[in-house]
Amino acid sequence: MEPERTVKKERYFIIYKPANMVSQFVSPHQVRLLGDLDFDFPERTHAVGRLDNNSEGLLILTTNKKVTSLLFSGAKSHERVYLVQVNNTISENSLDQLRKGVSIRVAGGEHYVTPGCETAILAHPEEMYPHISLPKQYGECSWLSISLYEGKYRQVRKMMTAIHHRCKRLIRVRIEDLLLGNLQPGGVQEIEEMEFFKKLRIGPYSLP
Repeated sequence: MEPERTVKKERYFIIYKPANMVSQFVSPHQVRLLGDLDFDFPERTHAVGRLDNNSEGLLILTTNKKVTSLLFSGAKSHERVYLVQVNNTISENSLDQLRKGVSIRVAGGEHYVTPGCETAILAHPEEMYPHISLPKQYGECSWLSISLYEGKYRQVRKMMTAIHHRCKRLIRVRIEDLLLGNLQPGGVQEIEEMEFFKKLRIGPYSLP
C-alpha cells in the first residue's frame, strides 16, 4: 500500500510593510527585504502585488500561487484604499480632477488617463485611523483618502504629481474588506483561509 500523501496547507498573511522596504524576499540590490521582518515565514511565501519602496501599509503574503491571478486577473476589479499626505493645501478643483481622471505617464512613456476615483480630504486622519502613527507635520499639507480599482506602477504618486502636489506619505489601509487595522510597521497577522478569501471576495466568494 502506498503511503498517504501529505497535502500542504496553504497559509495567508497580511503585514504592515514599513517605508524603505521592498515588497520582495530576494533582490540583487542592497535593500531591506520582507525577510528582514521579525517573523518566520514558511517556504514558498511571496507577496501578492506590491507597494513601492517608499510606500507603506497593507501587503498580502501567501504560499498560495493562485491568489495573484484570482485577485488581479479576474473579471471583477478589487478596491484598494490609500491614506495619502501631500504638500500644501489641496483645492476642490484638484479633487475634482482626480474624481474625473488625470493623465499620467506609464511604462514606455505613454500617457494614460486614470479612471475616475473616489477621493476626499480628511481634516482629522488621526481620528479615522487612530492606530497609524501620524506625527505632527510642519508646514502646509493635506491628507486624502483615495479609492482605486487598479494599481499601475506608482500610480497614486503620479496622480498627485498630475495635480501639482508632491506625495509625502502613502499608506494602503484596505484591500476590499481586508483591513490594515491596528498592525504597526513591520507587524504580521496570519489569517485563516476562509476569512482571507471571503474578505478579498475572491475564489468561491467572488461577486458577479
